Amino acid sequence: MSEVSKPSYEKGEKDKAVLATDLERSDDDVSSNAVGQVEDLKRALNARQINMITIAGVIGTGLYLGTGRALSRGGPLSLLLGYSIIGVVVFFTMLSLGEMAVQYPVSGSFTTYARRFGSESLGFAILINYWFNDACSVASDLTALQLVMKYWTDFPFYVVSLIFWFFLLFLNVIDVRFYGEAEYWLAILKVVSIIIFFIISIICNAGVNPTNEYIGFKWWSYGDAPFVHGFRGFANVFVTASFAYGGVESITLTAAETKKPTIVIKQTIKNVFWRILIFYIFTAFFIGMNVPYDYPKLSSGDVVTSPFTIVFQMVGAKGAGSFMNAVIMTSVISAGNHALFAGARLAYNLGTQGYFPKIFTKVNRFKIPYVAVIFTWFCGGLCFGSSFIGAGTLWAWLQSIVGLSNLICWWVIGVTSIRFRRGLEHQGKTHELLFKNWTYPYGPWFVVIFGGFVILVQGWTSFSPWDTASFFQNYIELAVFPACFVFWWIVKKGKDKFVKFEDMDFETDRYHESEEELEEIRYMASLTGWAKTKHKFKTTFLQ
Repeated sequence: MSEVSKPSYEKGEKDKAVLATDLERSDDDVSSNAVGQVEDLKRALNARQINMITIAGVIGTGLYLGTGRALSRGGPLSLLLGYSIIGVVVFFTMLSLGEMAVQYPVSGSFTTYARRFGSESLGFAILINYWFNDACSVASDLTALQLVMKYWTDFPFYVVSLIFWFFLLFLNVIDVRFYGEAEYWLAILKVVSIIIFFIISIICNAGVNPTNEYIGFKWWSYGDAPFVHGFRGFANVFVTASFAYGGVESITLTAAETKKPTIVIKQTIKNVFWRILIFYIFTAFFIGMNVPYDYPKLSSGDVVTSPFTIVFQMVGAKGAGSFMNAVIMTSVISAGNHALFAGARLAYNLGTQGYFPKIFTKVNRFKIPYVAVIFTWFCGGLCFGSSFIGAGTLWAWLQSIVGLSNLICWWVIGVTSIRFRRGLEHQGKTHELLFKNWTYPYGPWFVVIFGGFVILVQGWTSFSPWDTASFFQNYIELAVFPACFVFWWIVKKGKDKFVKFEDMDFETDRYHESEEELEEIRYMASLTGWAKTKHKFKTTFLQ
């Protein structure tokens, strides 16, 4: 067998001129979507940035600020199991989504697939649902910024939030490479801080704490632990975990602006499991070990009682807590940046798919959909304006809305994946897949069935005892999605139907790997041992 030559990207040779499809023409290329509207976006995000953006989407305000609320309402074992179970749902969802995103790397991602392999009404409903999700996420991050800064003083920090609101707009209307680079370095800071948190947690548990005692699993048998409030408390953790995991799926929204999408997205999807395990499940485990569920004011939205800050304070002075608080602040800004980026791409797709006026498809000289960015940014600001009711109260509402919206989104991805595969099988095109979901059909069906169950029970605390405000907080988003579906069905005068398997379009937007990408894939397949590990690290984090 002849040796596979080293690809030109390693040798520094001149790039080969390849024109497989409009999708891969150049950094200034364009791609079409399901309804024929041209996507005039720039492919400027590389593997290094995409992988770190994935991590940046994973580590956000839900993990830093929401875990305390989940611990107080469910206890340490409910926290660990809740995050683990939702982690499984997210993992299966990402494999299902990755299969479609590698085949069709368009900016609308799962919202476009819902229309193409489902119906126009389903596409409209999920687009509105997820765009609203991101607008609320921008607002929740601006609100969380106020809660974070209350750790130091009671100064009216809505002023600071407004400053960062304008800063987010600036980052999202200039060249996409600046967005990617900002997220890359902010993600590195998050990763380092999480690793430090793990080390500090072990030290704290071993005896370096205010009582100088070994903690072990003391808090797992304390009071009503490990399950607090029984099934009610356990079910309540689901929406908090869903809010925390939200953003993982949105990495595929960058597909239309990603270089070598078949390689980069495939690699990113494969790494999701380890990111879920390390950054979520390990974090939930360490928090449950070191922080009692009834820690004073743990269920409030105040960051002074964030589990991360508590653990840092336990091993040092207030200065240690201030360090962690500063890291949380940068993470909040990063999460808001990512939410605005994703939301703008969805507003752009509402324009390209004919749901919104064509003005939303306008791009500037950097190929940024600036009208969509400004619209999403402004709506996020309007939601943030509701903070007059109290930052903590508003953040709790936004957390519930976004968490349920994420669950609905994952459910739709599962449904779309099943229809996508059945359509391929019906037309005899399954062999054309560039990346196969090895969990099919069990993975997508698990997402649909179990995800649907979680959607229904996540607000169980509203029923016993009955709480009207809590009911609307937990389930209002569940009314928005079907309302949007019915609205567009009425707009189409009842003529909108789910596309038949034999009529599904598997050619438009299909990505064809360039010769350079095929050469790189062959080269990677030829590597073994240390050489393979070194190459993967280099392409994932450095190039």
